[in-house]
Order: sequence, then structure tokens, then C-alpha cells
Amino acid sequence: MITGEQVKAARKLLKWPQMTLSIEADVSLPTLVAFEKGQKLTRETTVAKIRKTLEKAGVEFIAGEIPRLKAHARRA
Repeated sequence: MITGEQVKAARKLLKWPQMTLSIEADVSLPTLVAFEKGQKLTRETTVAKIRKTLEKAGVEFIAGEIPRLKAHARRA
């Protein structure tokens, strides 16, 4: 599972403000803010939506590491 810190780092890679991720992932802004601050979300589906949205935008998550842009996304 991804962490709030990884989500925040992924957003920064994409240069997305929290509002953009909130809209794109269809997750409320307060929920996203709380998750990035380290609060555990009770719904795994919410975390999955956030992850799927970031991966679709070109972010790659590797367990225990800082997220990075996929190779093809870096060329864009």
C-alpha cells in the first residue's frame, strides 16, 4: 500500500496541486489532505483510486522507495 508521503511526492513530480489530484481521483480534498498528513484512510478503495490516478498520469510506485515518473513519461 502507498503512503501519504509517497502520494505527496508523486503529486510534486507531476506538479499537481492537491485539488487536481482530488478531482482526478474523485476523492474529497479533506480526505486527500488527511492522508498526505499521515492519517490512515479507512477505505482501501480510496487509496486504490489515488494510486490508480497517479499511475495513469505516469507515476511508478516501488515498495519502500520514493515514487518516480515512468521512463516513457519522462520523455513527454
